[in-house]
Amino acid sequence: MSQIKSLYAATAMVLVTASGAFAETTVTIATVNNGDMIRMQGLASEFEAQHPEIQLEWVTLEENVLRQRVTQDVAAKGGQFDVMTIGTYEVPIWGQQGWLVSLNDMPEAWDADDLLPAIRNGLTVDGELYAAPFYGESSMVMYRTDLMEQAGLEMPEAPSWDFIKEAAAAMTDKENETYGICLRGKAGWGENMAFLTAMANSFGARWFDENWQPELDGEEWTSAVNFYMDLMTNYGPPGASTNGFNENLSLFQQGKCGMWIDATVAASFVTNPDDSTVADKVGFALAPDNGLGRRGNWLWAWSLAVPAGSDATEEAKTFIQWATSKDYTALVAEKEGWANVPPGTRTSLYENAEYQAAAPWAEMTLGSIKAADPTDPSVKPVPYTGVQFVAIPEFAGIATQVGQEISAALAGQQSVEQALDKAQMLTLDEIEAAGY
Repeated sequence: MSQIKSLYAATAMVLVTASGAFAETTVTIATVNNGDMIRMQGLASEFEAQHPEIQLEWVTLEENVLRQRVTQDVAAKGGQFDVMTIGTYEVPIWGQQGWLVSLNDMPEAWDADDLLPAIRNGLTVDGELYAAPFYGESSMVMYRTDLMEQAGLEMPEAPSWDFIKEAAAAMTDKENETYGICLRGKAGWGENMAFLTAMANSFGARWFDENWQPELDGEEWTSAVNFYMDLMTNYGPPGASTNGFNENLSLFQQGKCGMWIDATVAASFVTNPDDSTVADKVGFALAPDNGLGRRGNWLWAWSLAVPAGSDATEEAKTFIQWATSKDYTALVAEKEGWANVPPGTRTSLYENAEYQAAAPWAEMTLGSIKAADPTDPSVKPVPYTGVQFVAIPEFAGIATQVGQEISAALAGQQSVEQALDKAQMLTLDEIEAAGY
């Protein structure tokens, strides 16, 4: 078993306590079981050597579970965690509610001005930076160049959804467990609904009209979800309704996916020969469009923040400063190569010739990040911000329920029409109860 795979398997829920014989303060870090985060834990001994007065405790969780745990803790100011891994959805809402500690006083050497503007703006409320980006991402198409060639097709740099369907059909070979496309099917606002919301944007759909009336049973959502179901049921792997980011990453690395449309941060993992059986057969393309002027790509940053309930604020900031610094990037490059550094947060990385040479997907990642506009995500005007989410507190609960309905449809338990009718009703009830 490879290093990354063994770490995934070992960290469904892991509590790791550093030795810290002389430590005076414990910093408890809640994080997600994604590869870059697991790598950070592996390198944390470097931080401990520099700061023997700080003891690190890690709580590593599956994405949906992490969100539940940190939300409960931060809302109650429980103080269970000193550093939380949260995203572009949570930071503006929690910062506005006073649940996070400002990071505006990070030292000059940390170089806040080097952060990509799109990422920095997403973590800032009223001029206060409330989280430091660990890695940033958009989404794109990752595909098998050998299967594409065998199919007699050539992937455009900017494909349409119709081409994706044509290629998925041509590359599918179920007898040999090769499936034309792998997409998120696991229920969750940050799992299947992150993908589907970004995809729906390119079909002209929106969650709410200008008067906050939901449109989930409308023509555009119906068209987008039916297209998704067609792809997944005809050309996707079995059991797709339980596949999220990590499950699809594993399938792609095993050579079972002709295409995978997901986070740009996955590029380093699918091209790493230590973990991927198809490392030398991967190409990249922009997220698909539907001819309406919007692509199905998103904007996200997994970031580190200090909850207001922490009793180790300064020590937590010291750790965040280390983990999100240019020095940490250089450390990863030294230990594991430039292709494996956390991407998508700093301008200087995309000006680095060594990174550009090691990461042929760098330019496409940067372009996708810049192209995703949270203030204008869909074809029609919207009353909200957010590309693959709606930046209101109620969205996580609403979209998780909607995700469960669509995942149930993917599992064959109901029709798309039934799923979207239920989604429309529950969204309308929740949004009216919230007073929109």
